[in-house]
Amino acid sequence: MSAPTQAIGELRGFLHGLPGVDRVGAEARAATLASRSIKTTAKQWALDMAISMIDLTTLEGQDTPGKVRALCAKAKRPDPADPTAPMVAAVCVYPDLAHVAAAEVKGSGVHVASVATAFPSGRTSLEVKLADVKYAVSAGADEVDMVIDRGAFLAGDYQLVFDEIAAVKDACGDAHLKVILETGELVTLDNVRRASWLAMLAGADFIKTSTGKVTPAATLPVTLVMLEAVRDFREVRGRQVGVKPAGGIRSAKDAIRYLVLVNETAGEDWLDPRWFRFGASSLLNDLLMQRTKMATGRYSGPDYFTLD
Repeated sequence: MSAPTQAIGELRGFLHGLPGVDRVGAEARAATLASRSIKTTAKQWALDMAISMIDLTTLEGQDTPGKVRALCAKAKRPDPADPTAPMVAAVCVYPDLAHVAAAEVKGSGVHVASVATAFPSGRTSLEVKLADVKYAVSAGADEVDMVIDRGAFLAGDYQLVFDEIAAVKDACGDAHLKVILETGELVTLDNVRRASWLAMLAGADFIKTSTGKVTPAATLPVTLVMLEAVRDFREVRGRQVGVKPAGGIRSAKDAIRYLVLVNETAGEDWLDPRWFRFGASSLLNDLLMQRTKMATGRYSGPDYFTLD
C-alpha cells in the first residue's frame, strides 16, 4: 500500500484495523519516562544532541530578510563565544524567504526547511498546494513541511489525504517531506496513530506533530504514539521515517524528556538529526544557557544569547 491508487475500502480497512491506543497507558508511560533524571556527561551529550536536532523556526507575518539572515547566523554558530556548540539541523521559514535562508547557510550543512501547502490551515486547492511546494523547492528549500487536510481526515476521506501527500511528495523532487498532522485537531490518540500510518504509507520522510499555531501542540503522549508508529512501520515496511514534535517545547528539561522518549520507544537509531527534530524558536537559548552552566558552573542571563 504505497501508491495513491489503493482502493478506498482497502485503505480505510487497514487504518481502522490498527490496534487502538490505550490513552491512560500512553499518558502514564510518557509521565514515567519524563521523570527520568539525566546528569553529568549524559546530560552534556543530550544538550548537544538536542541543539543539533533543532529546526530553528520563524513563521510570522512580520518576518523580514534581515530577521532570517540573523536566524541563519545563529543556526550556524549558536554560541558566538563557544565554537564547540553544534550547529542546528535546519532553519524553517515561509517559502518567500527560503531563498534568503538558502543563500545564508549555503555550504554550512544547515538545511533549509520551508512550510508549504497553505500553511497552517491547508485550506486551498491541490493545484495551489503543489505550486506552493514547487516554489519553496525552487527557492532553495531542501525540506518541505506540509499540512494535511484535517477536515478530510476527520470526515474519513483518507484517500484524499493520501493522494495529496503522495502528490506533494512527488512535487518535492529531491527535497525531504515532513507531513504535519496537527495532532491538536485530531481529537484522539487513535486518530494520531492512523494519521501517522497514512502519512508514512503515502511517502512521508518525517511525521510532525503540529504547526505551532494550534493548542495543544506537541505533547509527550502524542509523540510517544508517533514514535511507536515509525518503529512499527520500519519493522513492517522496511523504511525508516523521522519524527518532529513542534510547538511549545521551550526548555532544555523538556527537550531531554523527548530524547528519553525517543530512546525508550523507537530506539537509538532515531537519536540522530536525520530522524528526529525539534520545531522550535525559543528552545535553543535555554539549551545554550544550560550548556554554559555545565561548562562554567554559572548561568548566563537569558539576554546573553540573541532573541529570536
